[in-house]
Amino acid sequence: MTAIVESNEAPFITEAINDGNGRITQYLVITIALILNMLDGFDVTSMAFTVHSIGEDLSIAPDKLGIVFSTALAGMVIGAMFIAPISDRIGRRSMVLGSILAIGLSMLATAFVESLWQLIILRLITGLGVGGMLASLATISAEYTPERYRSFAVVTVTAGYPLGATLGGFVAAPLMAEYGWQSVFVAGGIATLAMTVAVYLLIPESLQFIVVRRPPNALRKVNRILQRLNSPALAALPEIDSGESPPNANVFSLLTNEWRSKTIILWLTFFFCFITLYFLLSWIPKLVVNAGMSVSDGVYASMVLNGGAVIGILSLGWLAEHFGLSRIIAVFLFASGVIMSVFAITNGIDYLLIYLFAIGYLLQGGFVGLYAAAAKLYPAEIRTTGVGWGIGLGRLGAVAGPYFGGVLIAQGVSLESNFIIFSIPMVISGIIAMRLTVK
Repeated sequence: MTAIVESNEAPFITEAINDGNGRITQYLVITIALILNMLDGFDVTSMAFTVHSIGEDLSIAPDKLGIVFSTALAGMVIGAMFIAPISDRIGRRSMVLGSILAIGLSMLATAFVESLWQLIILRLITGLGVGGMLASLATISAEYTPERYRSFAVVTVTAGYPLGATLGGFVAAPLMAEYGWQSVFVAGGIATLAMTVAVYLLIPESLQFIVVRRPPNALRKVNRILQRLNSPALAALPEIDSGESPPNANVFSLLTNEWRSKTIILWLTFFFCFITLYFLLSWIPKLVVNAGMSVSDGVYASMVLNGGAVIGILSLGWLAEHFGLSRIIAVFLFASGVIMSVFAITNGIDYLLIYLFAIGYLLQGGFVGLYAAAAKLYPAEIRTTGVGWGIGLGRLGAVAGPYFGGVLIAQGVSLESNFIIFSIPMVISGIIAMRLTVK
């Protein structure tokens, strides 16, 4: 079996992706990946929208609900670290299809839970699916985008996550009012499962994956995709030096001398970001209710946070093209920690929505920039592994954030004090991100 040794794209792939003849296929890949990320955002934050109602209906205390949040995020850690890298062996498209089925079915089943343990198991499965899919979506989006727009495309696709969480609030509030919290999970499960058809019919496998890994009938598969991209067919796949084979895609390939320092910086930045981000995503509705506002106000506060995130993510894509991705990530992350501290110190509850919009803009803007940085940092043969492990190890912070947030809330810690505590990881992540360099 022949293989491509070079970590860069084969020349024919670069030409096919960059020449613009296959825009329709490229737009389809980006659009479907964006929609899937939107559904992921809705699926994951559905617990935040429904947590108050579930807690009352099933008589579950806040600290126990914190375990539910952390279990889902633990599933995302496992999925990103150990399931997502499998796509470097079986393909991005196959991984996305399997993940959609796991997410959709577990979401539907969540509507019928009757105990804490059932809820924990199903949210774990949902987390495994989301963790397995996110890295593949970022990777395949990057691989079907012309080089000059790659950062912007990955950032735009990843913006689907907070966008889905924001729009999900508009869906969740009336659904819960009319049909109960169960309807939120039914809607999310059905919408997610429906996307299997779109992925199966419209998303091609990654050209770089096929060329590097050489699955059966590789040449025929490559030419079929090249036809969709309106590019000339190949008579044969590129030859390489004999005796070479593609490197194994595993965590050790990320820790070689060439990649070790960049990998560790990426992991640490993800980790500290995840602590605060998932504390906010999980507990903002509950904290708002505890501050004396209504359940609907809590849902809308979460929507404002994620609405700011969408604007921040999209503007980061433009800013990154003009000022450099690494620099903008560091500034956004550090500034988000400062804004959280200012809110807490000035007791800015009267301006809560303005602060939440600003925090969402900066925190999630910088956070999603890390996805783009990870997708650009590694070569094709270890790209999904690199993105997956960055997200996965980072999500250890996402497990810790909601859990300790639940403990603090159960002890009666105020909204302002929580913001002081969870601003610290953002300041640290901004400082670490200053060392992150991406071409």
